[in-house]
Amino acid sequence: MNLVRISWANLRDKPLSSFLSGLLMTLGITIISLLLLLNDKLEDQFTKNAKGVDMVLGAKGSPLQLILSSIYQIDAPTGNIPLAEAQQLTRNPMVKTAIPLAMGDNYQSFRIVGTNHTYLTHYGATVGQGRLFTKSLEVVVGTRVAQVTGLKIGDQFYGSHGMDAGGDVHKDKSYRVVGLLNPSNSVVDGLILTPIASVWAVHEHGEAQTDEAHADQEAAPAPVPESDGPTDRDPTEKSREITSMLIQFRNPLGMMLARGINSNSKLQAALPAIEINRLFSLLGVGVDTLRYLALAIMVISGISVFVSLYNSLKERKYEMALMLSMGATRTQLFGMLLLEGLALSLIGFLLGVVLSRIGLALFSAGIAQEFHYSLTGFRLLPQEWLLLVAAVGIGLLAAALPAIGVYRMNISQTLAEE
Repeated sequence: MNLVRISWANLRDKPLSSFLSGLLMTLGITIISLLLLLNDKLEDQFTKNAKGVDMVLGAKGSPLQLILSSIYQIDAPTGNIPLAEAQQLTRNPMVKTAIPLAMGDNYQSFRIVGTNHTYLTHYGATVGQGRLFTKSLEVVVGTRVAQVTGLKIGDQFYGSHGMDAGGDVHKDKSYRVVGLLNPSNSVVDGLILTPIASVWAVHEHGEAQTDEAHADQEAAPAPVPESDGPTDRDPTEKSREITSMLIQFRNPLGMMLARGINSNSKLQAALPAIEINRLFSLLGVGVDTLRYLALAIMVISGISVFVSLYNSLKERKYEMALMLSMGATRTQLFGMLLLEGLALSLIGFLLGVVLSRIGLALFSAGIAQEFHYSLTGFRLLPQEWLLLVAAVGIGLLAAALPAIGVYRMNISQTLAEE
């Protein structure tokens, strides 16, 4: 007796009931799987991009906004800060490196960020074609920027004011592409990087410094020798501004600097670890609610399977009595009903996993256009294997409850009633 074939035939015999049970299971699996995928991808991106950044120094305002704008490039900056004051604060012996950032323009919604070579080294970004910038108004572009805009070595373009496309175009100063970066799976993939002197030149309409070494002196990683700071050679250097600094400490005790900076200076020190944990805790309320909703849907799906098989058992009592009289065992019939519940669970799981990947791809396409992040991925997460076990357990339990009735069936009475 082929129990698998018979079980499948029984499911096909009740298409509407089977479809409803499978749909509920699929819906529950899809929601939970999608939440797991989003949580995994977002945590990966947030952790990877914040790695090695212990503190962000910027203008007063929302510390979370400062973190999002400076590390993840997904929010507007809180303002500009004096370069000289930022350098003075980062000369503390506990500071290992301080990477300066200057922002304010974009090209086709991709941010133009003024910085130095240390920023590229920090994120492990390497040049695939061309070279790194060495002079003002030279740029290197990330992988996603090149893919979307079509920029290539030697191209020239104008930046637009602001962080979004549609701002006023700075037509008096053009950037020139000198390098294309390899994929790094980091925030760098969606950025256009240039010396800080380029940002000053575009916004001040003055003469830019002509090499990156000088630009790095203007905003060098801390600790900075006294000779690397502003000098009397250019009186405007003392009034130069940047957007923020990404700071790495030599040891965990450096965290104590944040309180002093916030209390005794006009600048703000934000700690990524604290702000991101706070963000995830806020998002976690909504995520947990959706997860509980999905679990409730899966339980309802199990109840639907139970009702479907219970009604099916009542309708097929005569058929099963005949099978028993022809030599089938009660255990075989019990197994046949379990297979029906198992089939509905597996179908629901497979469809749920597929739909969750489709949902992730659609979500990724949306945020890629807005924030230039990619969250696609098709591998099964370890938590999804547990989800499979839970789905199969619900399906088998829902099928086992009505299937127990097979052992209480009176063959002669059932046949006589028909």
